[in-house]
Amino acid sequence: MTEYFMGIDIGAATAKSVLIDSDKHKLASSVIPSGVDFKKAAETVSQNVLQDTTLSKDQVEYIVSTGYGRKNVLFANETKTEINCHGRGVYHYFPESCLIVDIGGQDNKLIKIDAVGKLLSFKMNRKCAAGTGTFLEEIANRLGVPRDDMDALARRATKNISLNSFCTVFASTEILARIREGESVENMVKGAFHSIILRVIELGLSGIEDENIVMTGGVVQHNPVIVELLEEQLEIRIKVPPEPQVIGALGAALAAHEIFQNK
Repeated sequence: MTEYFMGIDIGAATAKSVLIDSDKHKLASSVIPSGVDFKKAAETVSQNVLQDTTLSKDQVEYIVSTGYGRKNVLFANETKTEINCHGRGVYHYFPESCLIVDIGGQDNKLIKIDAVGKLLSFKMNRKCAAGTGTFLEEIANRLGVPRDDMDALARRATKNISLNSFCTVFASTEILARIREGESVENMVKGAFHSIILRVIELGLSGIEDENIVMTGGVVQHNPVIVELLEEQLEIRIKVPPEPQVIGALGAALAAHEIFQNK
């Protein structure tokens, strides 16, 4: 008989859920804004994947929650850290040693796993919003362009622009000033992406050689140009899993599967 497992990742910006079966096949996924009520977001995002598969919650054998708001998923059987779940999710697609670069709404993470998926080390930047999805959202708002258009705008840039400030507030002010001076929106949007790349490199990518790098997160899913820019900067090829935004939720679902099987 087929069994079902759910992972729920409650991030500061978005809530994600993934439903898998006993063969670890991903059956459905959902992403919604976390909002200010994490408990409600958890309920909604879990119901979304159940509705997509016509299953009921009592048919799910085990549920693991992760992320910033993981303790708000009151119906979860267990919680796991986001570092653990991101490692599991990436290893599911790329079973090898690698360095995971996760660019989320509120923070960046570097997670290193070995050839059997064991966590070796991690770093996280939570000092400010620079270099995150919130940074891009602020830039889009200040420029008056839809956030979903940022990737296409960056691809139409005609030259590389460097921002003098990494601070979200100062960078957005600098961008507007330079546009008033005649710089194109496209060039400045690409400059914003480039500033994110530099922040990620500062976190621990400088001097990387012979390293498998995998990129995940909502910024990566909605702005694949950022992968290309990092590839150019580091002069290496970078891997991206399917639906990189839900990789933490997938890892939580895989953890649920493993815990249940070992009971």
